[in-house]
This record gives sequence, C-alpha cells and structure tokens, in this order.
Amino acid sequence: MNFQHKQLAAGRWFELTFAEQMANVGSEVERTILWREKNNPDYSSRAFERALELLDLTVEDTKNESRLKELLRTREALVDYFVFDNEFSSSDQLWRNYFYPFNFFARINC
Repeated sequence: MNFQHKQLAAGRWFELTFAEQMANVGSEVERTILWREKNNPDYSSRAFERALELLDLTVEDTKNESRLKELLRTREALVDYFVFDNEFSSSDQLWRNYFYPFNFFARINC
C-alpha cells in the first residue's frame, strides 16, 4: 500500500493514544468537509483518502481491539456519507460533533 502518512504507518501511529489517533482522523475529516465547502472535490477526495488511511491504521492497532465495532461502523458511515448515498443520514455537523471530543480529550491529556 502507498501510504500518505509514511512515518505514522511505519510505527509512530501505534504510539499515539486512541484519542490522539481519532483526533487526527477527525482533522482529515474536517479538511474533507472544508474542501468540499470550497468546491474543490480533488482536495476533498485526497483529504478523505487520508482520513480512511488513518482510520485503517487505528483499526490495525492492537490496543484498539475492544473498539473495533465502533471503528468499523464509523468507517462505514464515513464512506456512506462522503462517497455513497448517505443512507445513515449523516451531516457535516454530525461528524464535527463526533470527532470534537477526541480533539478536546487529546489536547487536555498532552
């Protein structure tokens, strides 16, 4: 696989806490939304690919085994929202609300 986040994929990602991992995923999701709002589908698509890459690395992290159901459901809903027909009725605000607590928690625990 050709990773965009080469250093993270090489092992650094697995040193981050779960909250830090999810905060990083959320940052890419936010970029996806912002580029879509700016009517730049190419940049939005690239940000979304990076978000999925980071989410997949989070799924691979053995410390997150107890969270696999949530992580895989999150991935499914993100793909549904940004790529398919939004059958889960997601919104930009829903995704911001989902990821914001991870940013907050990661920040206060640094």
